[in-house]
Amino acid sequence: MDKPEFATVTLSDTAADGAMPVIAGTDGPMAIDVRNLYADQGLLTFDPGFRSTASCQSAITYIDGEAGILRYRGYPIEELAERCTFTEVAHLLMVGELPDAQQKQAFEREVDFHNLLHDQVINFFRGFRRDAHPMAVMVGVVGALSAFYQEHQDYNDPAQRWKAAIRLFAKMPTIAANSFTYSIGRPLRYPDNTLDYASNFMQMMFGKPSELYRVDPVLARALDRILLLHADHEQNASTSTVRMAASSGANPFACIASGIATLWGPAHGGANEAVLNMLEEIAVPENIPAAIRRAKDRKDPFRLMGFGHRVYKNFDPRAHLIRDTAREVLAHLGLENDPLMAVAIELERIALSDDYFISRKLYPNVDFYSGILLKAMGLPSRMFTAVFAVARTAGWVSHWLELKHGGDHGIDRPRQVYTGKTLRHLP
Repeated sequence: MDKPEFATVTLSDTAADGAMPVIAGTDGPMAIDVRNLYADQGLLTFDPGFRSTASCQSAITYIDGEAGILRYRGYPIEELAERCTFTEVAHLLMVGELPDAQQKQAFEREVDFHNLLHDQVINFFRGFRRDAHPMAVMVGVVGALSAFYQEHQDYNDPAQRWKAAIRLFAKMPTIAANSFTYSIGRPLRYPDNTLDYASNFMQMMFGKPSELYRVDPVLARALDRILLLHADHEQNASTSTVRMAASSGANPFACIASGIATLWGPAHGGANEAVLNMLEEIAVPENIPAAIRRAKDRKDPFRLMGFGHRVYKNFDPRAHLIRDTAREVLAHLGLENDPLMAVAIELERIALSDDYFISRKLYPNVDFYSGILLKAMGLPSRMFTAVFAVARTAGWVSHWLELKHGGDHGIDRPRQVYTGKTLRHLP
């Protein structure tokens, strides 16, 4: 039977048959529930990249890209960044509420208890090439963790789900730090439970066996803020990947490993490294006008990295916070005249006064300044995405917990519009 041809289809909420309900969240746009569209009317929705598709209901993070709003569990990111620590925010994401003093102590005690790696896991690092990218190491090691906790894999049990989530959150900085020290030929370091989460991460990355490493509190607070600002961001590519993997019933270690692999992409977690490369290519403020001319030229492959965002059509609220933190750290380290920061500030000023960028709402995003900040703190560009992965683990495990708690989500199964050959037979 020939398929009917439609120029357009109008969906009416007054139709007697096939009417589709509208779902309203607590904030943001409503959604048309099209779950039965194919079964009832034989139609699919076509939305490449899922730009207008709500893949789930979630109570974790809210974004209004037009207004430049980001909230974790209802709290504005600006308030959380000013008044909370990363572990408090991780508790908020994973549990649903900010902890009181007793709950915070208990949560951090659990994290400290689980932050060590099994000695056989440490042996895995030696199996990678010395020059392996830290993200390659993290994908492999995190995925392998599932082999070590086979007695706690009944994820229908809330207690076992929580233990898996805590293990992942606790071990991720240890894994990331070890991937870094291994790549530079330095002995792996154990966690120090007298330190907070960010400070502990720093000492595992930068400490040397022959020296007492003293954590700089200004740098530790800056790292804590970086982690907090990157902890979650709604249904981005890596989080959607984690949720899709979880919908199949895959164990949480495999799910988070899939998130790490997705985050590794230069359009996702690698964007701040691309910004740093761009600033180094521009080199001095005098070269900015030429760079902007190139960015406007569609035939020129050069792009201004760190401007614009898939979601935000206004300022990324995290950009202001990370910019202020970068300036504080550079001043603290005596790098106020850092040439890359000078280029970044002037580039931001010129771009925001140019009609080309204003009309297209190409505002600086969080990646624009985070690379400068991480570089000033002593991290090589290859570690930028690994730090991002440590931060985003808080969000990933929160979404995994949410999906598993729902129970009836079912396996994700996107459809397609087939454009291949129609039926044909061998001669």
